[in-house]
Order: sequence, then C-alpha cells, then structure tokens
Amino acid sequence: MQFQFESLSDFLSMGNYGFYVWLSYAVSIIAMGGLIWFSRREEKQIMQQVKKELAREAQLNKK
Repeated sequence: MQFQFESLSDFLSMGNYGFYVWLSYAVSIIAMGGLIWFSRREEKQIMQQVKKELAREAQLNKK
C-alpha cells in the first residue's frame, strides 16, 4: 500500500492548499451543525404550538 503523503504535516498542508481544504471542511461542518440545530429548535417550537392548539380544542369541545 502506498500513501500519497510522506508525513502528517504533508497531509495537513495538502501541497500548500491545506488552508483552503481544511477551511472548506470547517465551513461545511459548521453549516451542517447549524442546520441540524435550527431544525431541531424549529421542530420543538412547532410541537409546542400543536400541543397548545390541541389543548385549546379539547377545552372548547368540553363546553
């Protein structure tokens, strides 16, 4: 098996393009993390709203 890079520092520098490569990974991970966080927060808010509406409908149907 032959490796592309001679050492870990060669791997991290990626032929002097390491900054751009690792920056793109970081931006992608942050964007995906933000999307997951926002989606979960939105889902929680929607579920709370649905519970409130169901409770209100139950109160109105009792009368």
